[in-house]
Amino acid sequence: MEIIGDDTLRKRLAAIGRREPRIVAGGNFLTPTALLGAAEAELERWRLFILNAQHPIPARPGITYESPFLGPAIRDQGDALRYLPMRLSLVPTLLATTLVPDVVMVQTSLPIAGRVSLGTEVNILPAAIEAVRSHGGLVIAQLNPHVPYVFGDGEIETDAIDWAIEAEAPLSSPDARNADDPQAAAIAEHVARLVPSGATLQLGIGAIPDRVLARLEDRRGLRIWSEMISDGVLALERRAALDRSEPITASFLFGSAELYAWADRNPRLRLLRTETINDPAMIMRQPRMTAINAALQVDLFAQANACHLGPRVISGFGGQPDFTVGALHAREGQSIIALRSWHSPTDASNVRACLDTPVTSFQHSAIVSEHGVAHLFGASATEQAQRIITMVADPRARDELAADARADHGRA
Repeated sequence: MEIIGDDTLRKRLAAIGRREPRIVAGGNFLTPTALLGAAEAELERWRLFILNAQHPIPARPGITYESPFLGPAIRDQGDALRYLPMRLSLVPTLLATTLVPDVVMVQTSLPIAGRVSLGTEVNILPAAIEAVRSHGGLVIAQLNPHVPYVFGDGEIETDAIDWAIEAEAPLSSPDARNADDPQAAAIAEHVARLVPSGATLQLGIGAIPDRVLARLEDRRGLRIWSEMISDGVLALERRAALDRSEPITASFLFGSAELYAWADRNPRLRLLRTETINDPAMIMRQPRMTAINAALQVDLFAQANACHLGPRVISGFGGQPDFTVGALHAREGQSIIALRSWHSPTDASNVRACLDTPVTSFQHSAIVSEHGVAHLFGASATEQAQRIITMVADPRARDELAADARADHGRA
């Protein structure tokens, strides 16, 4: 690893031979903004492959954005965006075969004993680094003393990094959730009742999963096998709700500065690569695997849409299909979908007779809204529809949904 200055970095980026290089960068809340700023200044045309991109990132003509999971910084980029519909577990294969990177840019900890850590964002980055090195590309690091050194697959030998710059900056955190949200509180209460002691938890992104964790502090022997973790897991750890004999296992985390400090050189925490965390065969081995994910819409066939609002892509499949399949095959496992029954901005039901958007996941154990729980496993198609209508749908939509079920499907 050669530590260079900003000016040298820019000169070297300007000399990259490819006309439109593909740069894979760390996403979520550990984006290497200093490195991307240098690319923006020196490369006329380039491709940025990034997961769940947060502001700020470069935004100008000449940049093509590629992602299987869109964040707020790129979801409205129009023709400059290439959305890649794909479950997260397959992204490492994509980078090794079809969309091979020319450059990988990461933000890391300072070196310790010949290694740096990818900190809070492991995810697909080890696979990206392996892919770019196998094809003669570049790995460039932004060394930041605020990045925690986290154990696991994100520990990278400094010899695997070509160039590095030093750029100190506090880590970003997601915006604070609205504490006064009675719907989210009611949904979380229903979901929490489904989680037994001894369960292994996976929780997706959003306000509802965070609130579920806050209601599990009286459980014991819980385990974590999840794509991401947030401050709610830290609270469970401090309340002795987690099994101390098992590591807290995830692929990335985002939350408060307190969470990041807790993660630094913590032997209880392991961040592993996507191929391991999101492998349904690994997920199904976890005891009482309980996958809790959010949806934007569900239908009477128990299908969930978690990434589209009409034709607009909000996010992507992510790990929801991986964890739904893995949890359903685990011993005493369950896959739970949580959503609000009504979409206030459009004054419409989030429960549909049949989805008219791509399906993110299906065949769940239960669907939960603020109104209650529809237990679905083992129910007939007719019983599924009836339970979703009576337990999940908003009362304003129930009559119409029942009529649709009878007319279109001969059910209910």
